[in-house]
Amino acid sequence: MERVIDMSKSVYEICSDFPEVIEMMKELGFDTIASPGMLNTAGRFMTIPKGAAMKSISLDKIIEVFREKGYEVK
Repeated sequence: MERVIDMSKSVYEICSDFPEVIEMMKELGFDTIASPGMLNTAGRFMTIPKGAAMKSISLDKIIEVFREKGYEVK
């Protein structure tokens, strides 16, 4: 399976496709993402770029980490 992260998809969709992304997101500062309740509610409409803006986390840093872990980002 190709490891492509589509930034237009919801966090829920991305984490459903790639469960290991949950741990990566926690390491990046998205600490609440590990909560199943949060992932199943806010995660269904929240995208990584929206979450990054809300948490003041650099989108460039997020993309860099995904690429280091072997993901293609679009």
